[in-house]
Amino acid sequence: MANGDYDIIWKETMNQIREELGEQEFTMWFNLEYLDASENELTIGVPSTFYQDQVRQRYQLYIEGKIRDLIGKNLTINFIVNVRSKEESPTPPTGGEKRTAVSSAKPVSGTETKKRHSQLREDYTFDTYIIGDNNHFAANAAQAIALNPGTTSYNPLLIYGGVGLGKTHLMQAIGNEIHKRSESKIIYITAETFTNEFIQSVRENKTATFKNKYRFVDVLLIDDIHFLQKKIETQEELFHTFNALYDANKQIVFTCDRPVTELKDFSDRLQSRVGRGLNVDLQPPKYETRFAILKKKIETHNITIPDEVIELISRNVSTNIRDLESAMNKLVAYTDIIKKPVTLEIAQEQLRDNFTSPKQSNLSIEIIQREVADYYRLSLIDLKGKKRTQSIVFPRQLAMYIARKLTDYSTIEIGQSFGGRDHATVIHSCDKIEGMIRADPKVDSEIQNIMRAIKTHGVKN
Repeated sequence: MANGDYDIIWKETMNQIREELGEQEFTMWFNLEYLDASENELTIGVPSTFYQDQVRQRYQLYIEGKIRDLIGKNLTINFIVNVRSKEESPTPPTGGEKRTAVSSAKPVSGTETKKRHSQLREDYTFDTYIIGDNNHFAANAAQAIALNPGTTSYNPLLIYGGVGLGKTHLMQAIGNEIHKRSESKIIYITAETFTNEFIQSVRENKTATFKNKYRFVDVLLIDDIHFLQKKIETQEELFHTFNALYDANKQIVFTCDRPVTELKDFSDRLQSRVGRGLNVDLQPPKYETRFAILKKKIETHNITIPDEVIELISRNVSTNIRDLESAMNKLVAYTDIIKKPVTLEIAQEQLRDNFTSPKQSNLSIEIIQREVADYYRLSLIDLKGKKRTQSIVFPRQLAMYIARKLTDYSTIEIGQSFGGRDHATVIHSCDKIEGMIRADPKVDSEIQNIMRAIKTHGVKN
């Protein structure tokens, strides 16, 4: 079969896959380019190594099966990274959008080497982002946006979750990928810096300069928008900036430590704008993902640490990626300074504090659960379980309310600690208890007694 015939077969394969999977999934993952063919192999271009790994894992056998059905012959797909892969012909928007989809990514000409973006960390890329069950949907959406910024139904994108879960890494990976593939004007900024710049522009009568800076970019990445709570004038400015960019089909990405619906003193219309596109959450990584993150970090530092040490850290540090990396950094520093290999015994000694204090300066949710369960003579299993009798529901809601009051855990983390409940359940529980406090002073007195006992327990521990 001639090379050109394989090109025809490839196009027909893609047409059938598009029909089977639907436009949204096809648009996200089949940004593939037919490059070459031999007797038993097709060479297909993909835009990045991240993309290459994901397509191999998810779709290689599926694609090869489709081709076999068409021509009655087994062909192997060889995916290679091809920076030109479809970047000059962006895929149409998904989700049936009615806005005119004009890609904001201006392709890089030729094979020029791009300088790093001054506001983005060079190591925050998709290739260094470890994907697991806790973040795969968010990572997939981010990759789709990076390939076609401003043209998908994922605009704006809100990435939310607790501290240290990789929100900034994922956001900056979007920026780095777009920067690598195009000449787009990209701004990354924290909400705090955005606020300070706005205040300074008002003070110096330079608001026009401020508006021009942020309303004429191709990609705007704003980190930690929860900082904007109670900052009414900055919210108003961001609202108008959002409208200007969105109407021009420019990509907007936000991060937040909670769902935008949980933000207090945050204007309804800005909340509506932020929540208009796709909202994705990051959960604490599971054991397998934690292990993979640490292995990747060891490769980066080019040091040798036994798998039993990696397993020790993975099993004992379950809060977030930041705490994982903090533990590993301590061992890396040890090898650099002491010039000795890390053993299991050394790791246990060096990381004792990391294992016993995963949430520095905060009470643990477990302490709160135990105190509430003891107060109402319940088992922890019942408190965190599925039973919905009033004698259990009220203490459960109360424990969630106290966890929200006394700790910095997000509603997502609190919900996970109560049998995997979602953030909406935690919010409802807190609202319910607050209503009871307003209606009955005796309830407030009872809760204060429990909270004092929890604080005392926390100090002792």
